[in-house]
Amino acid sequence: MDVAEIDRELDHARDKGPVKDIVIPPCPDLLMELRKEVGKGDPDPGEIARIAASDVAMAASLLRIANSPLYARSRSASTVAQAVAMLGVGQTIDILTCFLTRNAIRVNSPLIEHFWETSTRRAIAMGFIARQLYGVDPDIAHTCGLFCHVGIPILLMGVKGYAGTLAEALARQDRSFAQTENAAHKTDHAVVGAIVAKTWRLPPVVALAVRLHHDFTILQDKGFSEEVRTLVAMALVAETLVARHEVVTVHREWDRFGAACLTHLNVVEAEMDAWLDTLYPLFESAAVL
Repeated sequence: MDVAEIDRELDHARDKGPVKDIVIPPCPDLLMELRKEVGKGDPDPGEIARIAASDVAMAASLLRIANSPLYARSRSASTVAQAVAMLGVGQTIDILTCFLTRNAIRVNSPLIEHFWETSTRRAIAMGFIARQLYGVDPDIAHTCGLFCHVGIPILLMGVKGYAGTLAEALARQDRSFAQTENAAHKTDHAVVGAIVAKTWRLPPVVALAVRLHHDFTILQDKGFSEEVRTLVAMALVAETLVARHEVVTVHREWDRFGAACLTHLNVVEAEMDAWLDTLYPLFESAAVL
């Protein structure tokens, strides 16, 4: 598929396809304000602090992270503005984006008990990798990491029988996660996640990367931008870093496509070990959020 075909696929799936009856929560107003400020290219710390302070729970979460033992500050933050100054604008934006997204898409299921914690870690990892490679905007990478699997809770909330499909997909070894989803529901979390990204008016490159994050044939497909292909490669590397941190089985995609992704990023696996050490405190902060 090319970019135009993916756009048509997503529009058809949303309007007439198997997900036409799924209710996608609206993008939170505060997230739209935050994205607008980020879009200016040089976000104003005062405006970021204002957005953070406009929701009591979000402000409390930001202060809790800034004052957590992970950062070992000599002085604690007592105001949102101080928390923004301590954490930095970039990290504050990442924290607020995660908070607003996970509170807009709420689902209780033992199957995805740690879903948002893992998604936040994936987002952190992708933002970090972007800063090491200087080829992708870290904010774009972070947002992509957060939304890669957002289709899963949406499907769980909106599609009858998806809980059983999810359990089966997590257990099967003979076919991919998405193949199990498509066999049961004629759609998958990558399609639904891309629809959420489009509905929330996230940058188009995010929607494309979310749609394609399990399709590693695109690494050699010049029909897609280098940014999209790099995000797809980064997503698998980030997923693997998170799996190693959480001491869970590394996704079988890594065995098949990990080398190709590392080659695309011009990274060797030894660098991943160093990255994992650096990311440890940041990954732990996901539990605080």
